[in-house]
Amino acid sequence: MRLSDSRPVLLSPRAAVVVHDLGMVALAWWLAKLLRYQLAHAGSMHLGLSELVVVLAVQGVVFAWTGLYRGLWRFASVPDLWNLARASVLGTALVGVALFLFERLAGVPRSVLLLYPLLLMFLLGTPRLLYRYWKDSRLELFSQRPSTRVVVLGAGRAGDALLRDLRRDPRYRVVGCVDDAPQLRGARVQGVPVLGGLDELAAIARASSAQMLLIAIPSASAAQMRRIVALCERTGLPFRTLPRLDDVVSGRAQRNELKPVSIEDLLGREAIDLDWENVRAGFAGRHVLISGGGGSIGSELCRQVARLGVASLTLLESSEYNVYRIARELEAAFPDLLLRPLLGDCGDPATVRHALALSHAQVVLHAAAYKHVPLLQAQTRQAFRNNVLATQTLAHAAGAAGAGTFVLVSTDKVVNPTSVMGASKRIAEMVCLAAAGRFPGTAFVTVRFGNVLDSAGSVVPLFREQIERGGPVTVTHPEVTRYFMTIPEACQLILQAAVQGSSGDIFALDMGEPIRIHELAEQMIRLSGKVPGRDVAIVYTGLRPGEKLFEELFDPRENYAPTSHPKLFLAAPRAISQELLEAQLARARQAVTAFDEAMLEGILRTLLPGFRPDFGAEGGAVLSFTRPDSGEMA
Repeated sequence: MRLSDSRPVLLSPRAAVVVHDLGMVALAWWLAKLLRYQLAHAGSMHLGLSELVVVLAVQGVVFAWTGLYRGLWRFASVPDLWNLARASVLGTALVGVALFLFERLAGVPRSVLLLYPLLLMFLLGTPRLLYRYWKDSRLELFSQRPSTRVVVLGAGRAGDALLRDLRRDPRYRVVGCVDDAPQLRGARVQGVPVLGGLDELAAIARASSAQMLLIAIPSASAAQMRRIVALCERTGLPFRTLPRLDDVVSGRAQRNELKPVSIEDLLGREAIDLDWENVRAGFAGRHVLISGGGGSIGSELCRQVARLGVASLTLLESSEYNVYRIARELEAAFPDLLLRPLLGDCGDPATVRHALALSHAQVVLHAAAYKHVPLLQAQTRQAFRNNVLATQTLAHAAGAAGAGTFVLVSTDKVVNPTSVMGASKRIAEMVCLAAAGRFPGTAFVTVRFGNVLDSAGSVVPLFREQIERGGPVTVTHPEVTRYFMTIPEACQLILQAAVQGSSGDIFALDMGEPIRIHELAEQMIRLSGKVPGRDVAIVYTGLRPGEKLFEELFDPRENYAPTSHPKLFLAAPRAISQELLEAQLARARQAVTAFDEAMLEGILRTLLPGFRPDFGAEGGAVLSFTRPDSGEMA
């Protein structure tokens, strides 16, 4: 402070707390002695200065040692009160020892040492709780705008934590909770009454004049979330939710971050119990290269691999913007990670050799591919060049460079393919099987899964864009169904296969029940706060070239064996003629150079007998076969 400044010098908030607490120590000691002498009628009370100095010094040291001043009165809670109790009891014990050593307990009856910690806990705890109550009440009382009346769905741990935060937020006023637990009926959580069960939500919302609903059940399954959302929609009120537990654990969301309910919350399946300890052991300290590292799957693979303690991460991506975007994100989130973002085409042999030599890759995750079924149906050359020949280039280069593991990211559309995209990915699988025999030092593993929610080019972002424009939402057929999984789950499956698989293994995932696309469209419209058919129309456009009416997860010609994970199966690869494959791929390279799509279509039929690229326009094949895990017909 300048000398000319005449304003009074005030104590800092922390110093004021120290002064307050030491004052309460002196008061508690005096009251303990006063009560003892008054109750015992034992004459006049004696309070020596040296005795008080010892008490203050010892108790002050204990307060500092127990971290009492690291907390804030504004957020005083049960753990803070427990810390006060611990400091009071420990301080009393040390005060007794100190007085015995220095004062021989002269004039200090033992009953004082019993009364003192009780009084001290009361004198320290009460001002803190009153201050917090006053601050919380003051926020609500002096808020400039009216609070939104909310009902919280869920009165468990997540609901309790949310209610604590909402009490400090003047924008919200919690009028009640709902929970299906019978023991919570009529109870209070953080002073908020539990008004009933979820099935009574509509009546409770009307009776309490609620203006918003907050879902605090992060452990809810997809089926439970669909029920909860349906109940919320009946009220006509806006609703928000806490993020799912796996999103919090993985760092994709904050614990009490309220967000709109997403379609992933409703369609996400029960998470597979992956062996994360084994996955981490398989990647920690390894050099990893990810092709297509800027795409939907590739970028999530980068995030998950970066958390596993890898020695380095190299991503090869042909899109300049995508590689720039994911590189920035990774550099901010993992500043200690050795990251190599490379621009290039994994079908270019020189680029691939350079990337492998620079990265010393021990694990290669091949996620680069063209995946859009109708777009590729009339562009056989591009599908063949990017999905087949680029896979061969990268796989052979990885084998020649001595990589330990090569994982091909495949698709369920390779099962009885009716599209150029599915056929090209099936031949890519054949390429990896052939490479397994050619390069025995590298484990070539394939992973198949279905449609990925919110990936680039998928139906979810398309529907979202159409809904934002006011519609119509276009669905190909009223009966069309697809299997869905989330991007994080797909990437977890890839990582599990990378450490679990042996060379030549093909993993397939039982993805549960298929989803009707028209129901998906209706649910997304409702989540946007609109009514299907009234606010946003749904238009049926007919199946596009190469599309099936129903997708198939398992090929009846492949025998499937269970693995250590109940929904992860190992497909027995069909025998292929390596001589035929090599000869046809050599012809394919000539056809790609000459842009001879007729030759490429002939090669597809030669390698995949019975393949008819126009079959998808008729709705696709619906085959009956036995699921590998039961006697049911799919």
